[in-house]
Amino acid sequence: MLLAAAALIFLVGLAHSVLGERYILVRLFRRPDLPALFGGTWFTVRTLRFAWHLTTVIAWGLAAMLLQLDRLPDAAGRGIAITLAITLFLSGLLPLLFTRGRHLAWVVLFAAGVLVLSWALR
Repeated sequence: MLLAAAALIFLVGLAHSVLGERYILVRLFRRPDLPALFGGTWFTVRTLRFAWHLTTVIAWGLAAMLLQLDRLPDAAGRGIAITLAITLFLSGLLPLLFTRGRHLAWVVLFAAGVLVLSWALR
């Protein structure tokens, strides 16, 4: 269950970076009205790009943590797993509510949350 959840979260991170770069960031950066922070748009572009891809780095870190949960003592592993499952459920609520379900990340985040919670309650 943890391997499947980790794979889902890894893939969400990968899709976030690849698709976001291709379909959102590149188009956004072509806009002529991009704010000039600290003297120019260079800083704005770099800040938005790093913030966007930071989500992927954090997702991959979460996936790595999920792979390590089996190695922890039961009580510690369960507590961390429940915390991570709640985090995944709350993270899934954001795209569900903000995009009215159109952004399908909520499905993957909820599925990963169910897998992690199932592991914790086994």
